[in-house]
Amino acid sequence: MRYFLKGMLAMVWAMLMVLPVQANSSQAGGETHFSGEQIAAFAKKVERTLASKGAYVAILARMGRPAAELPEGMHYTHVAFAVYSQITTADGRNVPGYAIYNLYQNDDQPDTSSLVRDFPVDFFNGVAVLEAGVLIPSIELQKRLLDVIRSPTYQALHEPSYSLIANPYNLGKQNCTEHTLDVINAAIYETSDIRVIKANETAFFKAQRVNVSPLKLFFGSVFSAQISTADQTGTPVTATFETITQYLQQYDQGSEVMTLLPDAPVEQVEIPAVQP
Repeated sequence: MRYFLKGMLAMVWAMLMVLPVQANSSQAGGETHFSGEQIAAFAKKVERTLASKGAYVAILARMGRPAAELPEGMHYTHVAFAVYSQITTADGRNVPGYAIYNLYQNDDQPDTSSLVRDFPVDFFNGVAVLEAGVLIPSIELQKRLLDVIRSPTYQALHEPSYSLIANPYNLGKQNCTEHTLDVINAAIYETSDIRVIKANETAFFKAQRVNVSPLKLFFGSVFSAQISTADQTGTPVTATFETITQYLQQYDQGSEVMTLLPDAPVEQVEIPAVQP
């Protein structure tokens, strides 16, 4: 019996490792793979890239795990908004920069989440790969996003009940990408009505199929509180950075997407006082 249980635990762990860990990664921090200097330099590069584009709202994605460990069709594990802000430093100075607006899975209750504001160096701390996905909406959509993020709607669109594979077409469960998508559509349709938002997501947004066998999903939901199929019907689907990118490039004329790596050059500009 002891060997049977050990075998079962090993099988379950292997199954959990290939689930869409949007993962372990929708948590703040994490195991450190790079030095503090490397993280800080890459975070500053991302900020300078956004500044060179004149962006005051962008969508950022990071790799919490190597791509080889993620299911087919998924590359990034966490998505958040980068918002141009006046940031107060430890010595009391106000400097221009970018704040990151995240939905993070709670460490002590992994089936719940919180909205957390941090900064690029925090966002990239603990990544498995120094790579960033960057999606810059059109200027008009950036203005609308800024209005939503500054309003009570941003908080109201948060569903604290968390699942790694939350279905973006309905209510009940949410992950970081679904919240990001909901905020985007609140801005596009200029509404705080979640029924209108979900109706339009169902009509126009194409979610990513979760390419994991039903058996793996069953064991994942049994042994991990952060995985739930309660909001899924048929083949599970979820929102990803890639599907959000495809959505905006289809419906938001002027949006721009790029991949940033540490060794690629970027224009050395100061972070400007961007005005919406």
